[in-house]
Amino acid sequence: MRILAIETSCDETAAAVIENGRRILSNVVATQIELHERFGGVFPEVASRQHVLAIRPVIEQALEQAGISAMGALDALAVTNGPGLAGSLLVGVNTAKGISFTSGLPLLAVNHLEGHIYSNWLAEGTAAQPITGEPLDPDRFPILVLIVSGGHTELALMTGHSRYQQLGSTLDDAAGEAFDKVARLLELGYPGGPAIQRAAGQGDPTRYALPRPLLHNRDHRFNFSFSGLKTAALNLTRGLTEGDEPITEQMKADVAAAFQAAAVEVLVEKTADAAQAFSAQQVCICGGVSANAALRQAAATRMAQLDLPLHVPPPFLCTDNAAMIGAAAYYRSRAFPHSEAELDLDVFANLPLVELQAAA
Repeated sequence: MRILAIETSCDETAAAVIENGRRILSNVVATQIELHERFGGVFPEVASRQHVLAIRPVIEQALEQAGISAMGALDALAVTNGPGLAGSLLVGVNTAKGISFTSGLPLLAVNHLEGHIYSNWLAEGTAAQPITGEPLDPDRFPILVLIVSGGHTELALMTGHSRYQQLGSTLDDAAGEAFDKVARLLELGYPGGPAIQRAAGQGDPTRYALPRPLLHNRDHRFNFSFSGLKTAALNLTRGLTEGDEPITEQMKADVAAAFQAAAVEVLVEKTADAAQAFSAQQVCICGGVSANAALRQAAATRMAQLDLPLHVPPPFLCTDNAAMIGAAAYYRSRAFPHSEAELDLDVFANLPLVELQAAA
């Protein structure tokens, strides 16, 4: 089964062709990082306009790379319809509806978070290989999933394909948002995740003490909170800049290292706790923050101690892309054979992962 997938949930215009939910035939991403860098974050109206300009050439390039010369060589069309920026989502959804109408291809709506989860299933094709542990067993459940994308930090138990039980989520800032805000505070650049990692590589994580929010809070055992950690980093930085002497680059590196170490410890320990509590057979980490090298290493070490297979996508599949949307669409269509979307498909900026499953 070959699926043309489209992803425009935020600031990446992406299209891919995926075969049988595992094999990447093409995966094209047009990034907008340079456009939003001056704002220190994504500017929604600029993102939407850029999607309009980029969507057609990106789709054409994806089809060409996959060797698809006619829509008849495809079996279905998939598109992200939430969560994300409403204006950005509309570009992808309306484009997909137009293609579906003219080609007759069935249309599959995909939750962006579910797409991130299924990035772990893409084990065949262009440079897509397992990173840690054994290759993922695509049908071995339950799987404990940590989703750490820009605006989302969630723990979910995957009991079958496209079937989830939410265990916990962030009570305030997501991890990705905290990385961006601390990077902006330290004037390290945008996007914040890679900037923090670069600076932390030159810093001492033990020089400054920062809190591990909710790490040992049994009332919020599987929930997260990063607002307090962000505020602690802010107060620490302000304390370092009191007086006439500006904060040094080494101080910035040490704060970045301390922040990264605190965030990573919370993410890894709560994931390990949930995996044990729910007898997970495998652990998957996904989303943009999962590209962080410190998180990947700490998670690999911790899961090895528990003798649990850990799966993290290669970095190019951690950030937003359409390959993951095609993979999710394939497995969702298998789990729910009559789940095709109609041409009145709408977008939902705050579409939850679990409600998507329940409504299918």
